[in-house]
Amino acid sequence: MMVLGVCVSLSTGHRGQRLVEAMVLGATNATADAGFRLKAVHVQGATSMAQPDILRAANVHSGQPILGVDLQALRNRVQSVGWVQEVRVVRLLPDTLVLAVKQRRPVAVWQHAGRTMTIDDAGRVIQEADPARFPTLPLIVGAGADQAASPILNALSQRPPLMSQIEALVRVDERRWDLRLKDGTLVQLPATGEDSALIRLDRLEQSQRILDLGLARIDLRDPEFLAVRPRGDPATSNAPAAEKGPE
Repeated sequence: MMVLGVCVSLSTGHRGQRLVEAMVLGATNATADAGFRLKAVHVQGATSMAQPDILRAANVHSGQPILGVDLQALRNRVQSVGWVQEVRVVRLLPDTLVLAVKQRRPVAVWQHAGRTMTIDDAGRVIQEADPARFPTLPLIVGAGADQAASPILNALSQRPPLMSQIEALVRVDERRWDLRLKDGTLVQLPATGEDSALIRLDRLEQSQRILDLGLARIDLRDPEFLAVRPRGDPATSNAPAAEKGPE
């Protein structure tokens, strides 16, 4: 029987398969002639900035037979767009497709190895998101900054006055952060205990207005010491001044 099947396939040149494909195509065209043609594609859950990239990836066009659209292939194409975290594709007969998208949210602009990229809260690069269109997002710099950004950004979001003064967050040795402020001050945070260091900084700001003192550096890496370096002070140009005790 196996030999007979092979012989039939060879003798017919797979005409049976082609016949089935022709019948499917004919049925699809018949439904299209009956009005089942694509007229509208609705994108839900995506911003106006992301929608053009999603529609381009969908690669469907008005007038094509709607029953001939491969929904799984369509979903895969849309899922490949950097903006898209998840997508559900729904076919509404006779003429509509719905793309229900859960969109990735840009949270920072990451600068590394000569490139500038927009990332989401998981550190994933959103390729289609031009960083130039997000001038208000925090700038993070350095190797590993993309994957480590979420906790520090969450902590800083609870401190809007400090966040508004930050020019960039620099990842140092892939283990800790430096905060570079717009006035040139460098705030050095520890590798662990970032929240505690930021609480110390809050207290110093409330009690001494430390961020208004024109310091070149505020070193919070040691929980027992506070080291500061005045800006332009030749006596402290090579080493920070260190203090111990109540802050």
